[in-house]
Amino acid sequence: MAPSTSGKPRSRLSTAERREQLLRIGARLFAERPYDDVWIEQVADIAEVSRGLLYHYFPTKRDFVTEVIRSEGERLLEMTKSDPTLPVAEQLTAGLDAYLRYVEANEDGYRALHSGTSIAVDGVREVVDNNFAEQGRRILEVLCPEGEPPEALRVLVRGWLAFVVAVCLDWLKCRKLTRDQIRDLCAKALLDIVDVPT
Repeated sequence: MAPSTSGKPRSRLSTAERREQLLRIGARLFAERPYDDVWIEQVADIAEVSRGLLYHYFPTKRDFVTEVIRSEGERLLEMTKSDPTLPVAEQLTAGLDAYLRYVEANEDGYRALHSGTSIAVDGVREVVDNNFAEQGRRILEVLCPEGEPPEALRVLVRGWLAFVVAVCLDWLKCRKLTRDQIRDLCAKALLDIVDVPT
């Protein structure tokens, strides 16, 4: 093994492991700093790899941040698949449980997904919008399994998703409520409005 800049032996990672490592570092940095304050050199230094290797995986900084956000969005969607055999209220509550488990386990990724970077960088906003739209589609499918949802309900669900994001970001910052309290607060906000039987 070749020594790293810190003098420790550099670990050999598989291609998939190295890519995941770089994305995790990116999530942490983009959660903490604006896009313009994150440098590819920082990512390479933290990962103890050359800039050339980083550019091998992600040709530009924009490609890198886009993939950080895309991978976090995909991870969130994967973790929040619902069980269609459950009653509606239970599906929504189980989905929120899964969502909050993701938020806790991937704090940097969640904050990066909803940071200013995801709004400010061309191409990244589209990734976030698509993720948001898919979350909304899943909820509407649960609420209206047999037909096209009314436009008012679509707007309401989209607004509720924005509410959930704001609640989760505040929760990560303050940590004054338990995960169950956050889940119940978010579930009640939606279930009361759409009058879903419990």
